[in-house]
Amino acid sequence: MDFFSPLWFSRQLLAALNTELWFHYQERVPRTGSIVVVSNHRSFMDAPLLMAALNQSMRFACHHYMGQVPIMKDIVTQLGCFPLDTPEQRRQSFFTQAIRLLHDRQVVGIFPEGAEPMVALTQPENVGTFHRGFAHLALRAPIADLTLLPVAIASQKETINSAIPLSLLSVIDPSEPLFQQSGWHPMVVYERVNVLIGRPMGITASQRQSYQGKQAKTVIADLTEYCHTEIKDLLQKSY
Repeated sequence: MDFFSPLWFSRQLLAALNTELWFHYQERVPRTGSIVVVSNHRSFMDAPLLMAALNQSMRFACHHYMGQVPIMKDIVTQLGCFPLDTPEQRRQSFFTQAIRLLHDRQVVGIFPEGAEPMVALTQPENVGTFHRGFAHLALRAPIADLTLLPVAIASQKETINSAIPLSLLSVIDPSEPLFQQSGWHPMVVYERVNVLIGRPMGITASQRQSYQGKQAKTVIADLTEYCHTEIKDLLQKSY
């Protein structure tokens, strides 16, 4: 393991927080090809946990505001994250960066629930609606051996603190509706957590051929539903 790599920083953070970790079904992680990891998301610890579970550095798409706050920008960069662009450029910027990383055989991690479960503080056993960008990425990326890997993060014991006023985040990123409210952005710290690897799905040539015309919506919905159901079922097993 390279010192000062995202994996190294992740392990140092988890050790410093004294989090008890249990990893399940690690044999399901593909040993070859490019991987897009799809996971539920409630805490700043989720990216480090996924890297520790897969035992490799990863690159994560993260919220735009994280790239605007000086200290936070340095932290998320060290942890392998690439902040998303402004809403006007976000979609194309995401695809461009993620496809380049996958071409380089780097593992790309995506939290398709977006920022809502982080701000709204959802219950650990619940998983929200998925945005479908990761499914579009999997079908658009011109990479033959690409796999979607759903992973569930199941908090067993945690503490919740107030991290930063939402009103301050609204100044940093006025484009985010979630920040247009009173209160504080919560910070969830896992004390004990299970990470469960789901069944991988390799993207096939047939699925890519279906990604056009009227069939495109169907294949996108199928990939999204597969990952959502797999994570939901793993969470139910954990609890």
